Amino acid sequence: MKRRQVIAGAGTVGLASLAGCLGTVGLDRHEATPAGIDPEIREEAGYERTDVDELRLEETVSVSVISQELVLINALTEYEKTIDMGLLGEHQGAEFVVLSSPQVGIAGRQLNPIGERSASDLVNLVVDTYDGLGSVDHDSDEELTVLEQSTTLSTFTGEAEFDGRTVDVDVLVTETVDAGDDLVATLGVYPTYLDDEGEYVRSLMGGVLEELPD
Repeated sequence: MKRRQVIAGAGTVGLASLAGCLGTVGLDRHEATPAGIDPEIREEAGYERTDVDELRLEETVSVSVISQELVLINALTEYEKTIDMGLLGEHQGAEFVVLSSPQVGIAGRQLNPIGERSASDLVNLVVDTYDGLGSVDHDSDEELTVLEQSTTLSTFTGEAEFDGRTVDVDVLVTETVDAGDDLVATLGVYPTYLDDEGEYVRSLMGGVLEELPD
């Protein structure tokens, strides 16, 4: 299961009531600060940070009769865990991602589409972002604390490809919480047969930091 670069299809955010304000707030390009995981919690869960990457999203902002692209440079802090996958051997088969997305607002109105997405929407975004991940269905919801804020943790079941073979996986994703100037969501993917891995993923979610640790 490998991540690929994508540019999301543009949507439309109606801002007719804010005509004349666009140029003053610079609603063109906004970049998030990467978030991370507390090192002690990460080490206890057995994950290693493998990459800090970007996910570029574009939205069309409409102001009166004028439209302009809103470009969001989201940060993806990626972690992986090597696990024994039986006949497939050892693979980096469990993955965890912290998604940071810049908060963009004016006159009390949030313009970042990530903040308005449900857990199902966020999972669909990830499915579009990773090769070999699909057939994702919602299973259950629960409450979890991330950055001292209560949020919804949703569990999904799906399938992922490893070396050409299909493996059943669980996908855990949290809805966004505030992280200073950004919004943060988290997502973990691991083979379903790893009964204890869900608790490790939950511990990672609870160990999120607003900025990457040294």
